[in-house]
Amino acid sequence: MLFPTPTFAIFFAGVLPLSWLLMRRARSWRVFMLGASYVFYGCWDWHFVFLLAGSTVANQAAACAIARAESPGARKLLLVAGVSCNLAVLGYFKYADFFVTSAHNLLERAGIAIPAPIASTALPVGVSFFTFHAVSYLVDTYRGEIEPTTLPKFAVYLSFFPHLVAGPIVRPGELVPQLHRRRDPRRVDTTRAFFLIAGGLFKKLVIANALATHLVDPVFAAPEAHSSLELLMATYGYAVQIYADFSGYTDIAIGIALLLGFRFPKNFDAPYTAVSLQDFWRRWHMTLSRWLRDYLYIPLGGSRGSRLSTYRNLLLTMVLGGLWHGAGWTFVVWGGLHGFGLAFERALGERRGRRREPSAAGLVWRRLLTFHVVCLGWIFFRADSLSAAAGVVAGLFSRWNAPSPLVTAGMLAAIVAGIGVQYVPRSLSELGMARFSRLRLPVQGALLGCTLALTAAMGPEGVAPFIYFRF
Repeated sequence: MLFPTPTFAIFFAGVLPLSWLLMRRARSWRVFMLGASYVFYGCWDWHFVFLLAGSTVANQAAACAIARAESPGARKLLLVAGVSCNLAVLGYFKYADFFVTSAHNLLERAGIAIPAPIASTALPVGVSFFTFHAVSYLVDTYRGEIEPTTLPKFAVYLSFFPHLVAGPIVRPGELVPQLHRRRDPRRVDTTRAFFLIAGGLFKKLVIANALATHLVDPVFAAPEAHSSLELLMATYGYAVQIYADFSGYTDIAIGIALLLGFRFPKNFDAPYTAVSLQDFWRRWHMTLSRWLRDYLYIPLGGSRGSRLSTYRNLLLTMVLGGLWHGAGWTFVVWGGLHGFGLAFERALGERRGRRREPSAAGLVWRRLLTFHVVCLGWIFFRADSLSAAAGVVAGLFSRWNAPSPLVTAGMLAAIVAGIGVQYVPRSLSELGMARFSRLRLPVQGALLGCTLALTAAMGPEGVAPFIYFRF
């Protein structure tokens, strides 16, 4: 069930009023919201509802066992067992085919002939996200940061449909306490919710879908058939597409949660204004960046050891983060590129020590360099194989005299708008929301309706799935 579809609109039109009607009856609300979330998830493939339910029961049992265990050794053993089970489920569904195929290719190159693997494992939508939520629950319980909640509340936390299939990654300490509090519909920030939903729909249906349909998909499908200019614009186009697509999804998710009375953490903060890769990861998919830092980088040792161990931990974190995004060597290279870049920045900063603040011109060059390093990584992230990515990179330097019919004024405008909007001061958007909130409700509804109608008219026919649904 995609957010920007009539099916979801009908679904949410029923869920929203019923959720508020049941708000005073906490047990009934939890049952209703759990059922609604399972219906939402089951629309993709109802078989995997049992996987979600099984993960809920197993992780609740593990968290309670960790909380009850008295000795540190027993607590750690239970944590390792619980996290391992989660990773085993994720590994089976997401990486089994990758490892089997890689092993087959390796043996074939060694001269050992074996039958090629035929069967493939279906990937449950959102399995990475609800697994990360479950791991957070176990680790935070082990660290003593939270106490295990009841099974019904944990079930709602894990399956809550706004964040279920593509985030943002909401920690148990951020959402579970909100389940304990009574929500007041008069305090719902509807203005912000409407702005987020309308903006997210525009990003997805107009910017992301148009770039994918008319530029990015055709070029990356056959990079050898396109000019260097088309390859460059497709690379920039994909940078904008994935930002508009994913930030659009999370804006809609945060807006929907707001209308239901819940607050989610921010997930994007103008990432293409970053002045370094470290700054980029503070702004891009912020909930994942914090998750990787707190549950992977720091447990690996973080920056507590030697310089070399710190660089190793950065590289391992980003390579594993890349592999989390997809079972393919292109994602490993993408993660490795960011890992090496982060380690290089850290080494350079340690060598230079404290220096005065860079000039305005220096900040411009840093932003340009960071953006182009990120775009180089996006080539591997988007390409279907390492050879295809290499073809795109090679083509950037060899076919500048070829015609470029796909580079149109509309595509250039979409790219410029997608990057330029990130440089708009936040105070302007806050001012727009403040003025919108002072309008009468019928006027707000009319403006929102016009915006949605314009978005639907400008967007391509049909709605492609969000990019992060496959991760």
